[in-house]
Amino acid sequence: MDADRLRSLFDLTGRTALVTGGTRGIGRAIAEGFVAAGANVVVASRKAEACAETEAHLKASGGSALGVPTHLGDLDALDALVARTVETFGGLDILVNNAANPLAQPLGSLTADAFAKSQDVNVRGPVFLVQSALPHLTASPHASVVNVVSAGAFLFSPYISMYAAAKAAMVSYTRAMAAEFAPRGIRVNALAPGTVDTHMVRANPPEFQTAMEQAALQKRMADPDEMVGPALFLASDAASFMTGQVLHVDGGLVAR
Repeated sequence: MDADRLRSLFDLTGRTALVTGGTRGIGRAIAEGFVAAGANVVVASRKAEACAETEAHLKASGGSALGVPTHLGDLDALDALVARTVETFGGLDILVNNAANPLAQPLGSLTADAFAKSQDVNVRGPVFLVQSALPHLTASPHASVVNVVSAGAFLFSPYISMYAAAKAAMVSYTRAMAAEFAPRGIRVNALAPGTVDTHMVRANPPEFQTAMEQAALQKRMADPDEMVGPALFLASDAASFMTGQVLHVDGGLVAR
């Protein structure tokens, strides 16, 4: 191992990455990081304006980028998203399932509509997006899927059980995908953030935010940029012998 070989482990030059929920928070930070690492980056989110702004921002930073308005609950839209990605950049090497629906209701008062919306975006969408991308990932010599889950999947998670349970389901899917797709040369891992300073977290009551901060060993929220290094590790050749794993980046929240 020398300096050039070490740097090459994290180099995404020539690779194409698709990041859902890529217009703000963790997803946007990851998109920026992947562009800086040399990747072509496609960002997807529900709002067309946010996709256009993020595309322009990434291009202004010197990257090759595309924004595609997509609702993860719409299965036809997922096929269209993959098709646009491949048409624009010629393939797909990295898929980051980051988009999420934070709907929260207390157990005993769940509504069927809220439950369905949570499942559609947090579980069904990511699973079917991987399925849609599978032929292109199979064709890539550097294929990697990163499912962004949550520390909440490993904790007592009152009042956010729909979200936490959906993320726990994605942990299970991550392991199953890793096993089934290994013969295709596709690695599948999960990134489990703790409390990160995002719009989703800031939408919670202040006392909830404080409790989550204090529960972690580091007793603070992470900046979204602190998720970039771990995501780049999982997506790049630096993690070439790693699959079916969950990387906890939570300030010591789950361990405590």
